[in-house]
Amino acid sequence: MTQRIWDALIIGAGAAGLSAAQALGRSLRATLVIDAGEPRNRFAAHMHNVLGHDGRSPAEILSRGRAEAEGYGVEFHTGSVTDVREGDGGLARVIVELADGETIATRALIVATGVRDELPEIPGLAENWGASVLHCPYCHGWEVRGRRLGVITTSPAGMHQARLVRQWSEDVTVFTAGLGELDENTIRGFEARGVRLVAEPVVEVVGGAEAIRSVRTADGAEHPIDAVFTASTPVTRDAFLDGLELTRAPREQGGALIVDAMQRTSHPRIWAAGNVVVPFATVPLVAGAGAFTGSAVNAALVEEDFELAVGS
Repeated sequence: MTQRIWDALIIGAGAAGLSAAQALGRSLRATLVIDAGEPRNRFAAHMHNVLGHDGRSPAEILSRGRAEAEGYGVEFHTGSVTDVREGDGGLARVIVELADGETIATRALIVATGVRDELPEIPGLAENWGASVLHCPYCHGWEVRGRRLGVITTSPAGMHQARLVRQWSEDVTVFTAGLGELDENTIRGFEARGVRLVAEPVVEVVGGAEAIRSVRTADGAEHPIDAVFTASTPVTRDAFLDGLELTRAPREQGGALIVDAMQRTSHPRIWAAGNVVVPFATVPLVAGAGAFTGSAVNAALVEEDFELAVGS
């Protein structure tokens, strides 16, 4: 593998990476996908708001997507990337190093590694993540509609989520410790919508692996809750790019990679798509971005092919 120079190498085999791979495979490009096997949505049993695939499991979608890409000649390699550096000359524009020491050369690189979700250190929260501890009302609200819902706020930005959840149930409790001081207009708005406000910090989410039964606060009170919504902190999974010093959003805003209209980063040979660029994008959005990125990479390689032909 170290002797071959790939047209395109994709790091990440989630919806973005697989969509890019399919576009490149259909463009007759020699394409390799590096898959660490840790998709962001592996904790969820089902996906929703994915047209034509509503209710399917994330694992099933990825399995089908991989099979489709393989049908167009795309190859896959299991592993984790530790470093990306400039190529050694010629068509080896980018060199990718894997955890096992193997190196791979490529003309173009697509980063589609997504993010990992950091949760507040509250017992019971991570254990139920993706089951009865949820983050997206559009993804999971229908399944818990009409039940006793809680919102554990983690920052002032959680105000939107706190208001949004009320659409799916009339029985909503918002644990407001993460919101800071609430003004009177905000309090009146919640009260007018029948939302209970609890100022005490949350210390535990109580229940088993299949379902929670309550949320315990610092004063010892237990609030009956069937499902909790909370916001994670998305952290990009692309430390292997650090040596290249690519342009990013400020770290306090998540540090996502900045790309241009063609999904190209500040490095001329590296593109990025999916949650590594837009951390809160859903599956349909990252899949669309991946398909576009694959096409953009092929277009760039087409232009280079003509330049090389003229210069040969």
